[in-house]
Amino acid sequence: MLTDNFGRKFYYLRLSITDVCNFSCNYCLPDGYQCDQPRDFLSLPEIKRIAKGFAQLGTEKIRVTGGEPSLRKDLPDIISACKETKGIKQVAITTNGYKLPEHLPSWLDAGIDAINISIDSLDPRQFHSITGHDKLPHILKGIDMALASGQPTVKVNTVLMREYNGYDIQTFLDWLKDTPITLRFIELMQTGDNKTFFDAQHVQGSRIRQNLILDGWLPAIRDRSSGPAQEFYHPDYAGRIGLIMPYSKDFCSTCNRLRVSSHGKLHLCLFTEEGLSLKDHIQHDDIEPLKQHIIEMMGDKKATHFLHEKLTGATTNLAMLGG
Repeated sequence: MLTDNFGRKFYYLRLSITDVCNFSCNYCLPDGYQCDQPRDFLSLPEIKRIAKGFAQLGTEKIRVTGGEPSLRKDLPDIISACKETKGIKQVAITTNGYKLPEHLPSWLDAGIDAINISIDSLDPRQFHSITGHDKLPHILKGIDMALASGQPTVKVNTVLMREYNGYDIQTFLDWLKDTPITLRFIELMQTGDNKTFFDAQHVQGSRIRQNLILDGWLPAIRDRSSGPAQEFYHPDYAGRIGLIMPYSKDFCSTCNRLRVSSHGKLHLCLFTEEGLSLKDHIQHDDIEPLKQHIIEMMGDKKATHFLHEKLTGATTNLAMLGG
């Protein structure tokens, strides 16, 4: 079992398969994707070795991320490879959903267990303003298809921004009345290139949490491979709400996840180092050296992400590692 120096156990791997994204979200890639390094992304055999190595070290859940992971044509093969890895109990994906109706059948056939879709506004005009794309109706159609299939768990990610959606929480709550998804409000995080935007747009999730509790929302029980969200349910709502509050006290104390970039680097935290290369250890099928290398690197994991100190590490934008 992967354990760090602070007694935290790691059951959850976020695996990026590309840093390319076709959206230009104002909080992440306002100028669009900039190709500033070779697109030497992980190959399918390398992904299989990574999945096997982490599974043998206790990982139970793999989330496939980007950039936008659906830009890789071999995504169904990647999902299937992770799903077929002994020890992996859940395979999830985070996507902007730009072609969700078209892609969903192949993902379901590959065995996907959970889909997270990014939707930062339910107003089509505001959605276009945030993302640069007029895709909201198409994405909502894909969500309806996923729910109708009955197969994957569906969650929606919403980054809180004061001037864009910070005052429109009620619209999301109304949607959850009859929509059986989990909607996660995510606090905007400062990265290397968004300080001015962050200072103007950051909304504290703790205020929303307080209002939810006053309105009768109750905390849900977490399992050990859950992500960082505090989830709440209400007997009068079909959906749930999750809050991801990286600036809250003791946020990092329950950390259970590691990240591997699309270039094969292990990131012990979203906001620390440049990444620790695994490349030399995923070129052959003997994964024992890979496992030993990962174990040795765990000693460098810090107690916290240092966001409170305005330290964003090497993360210039969230598309680098899929958040």
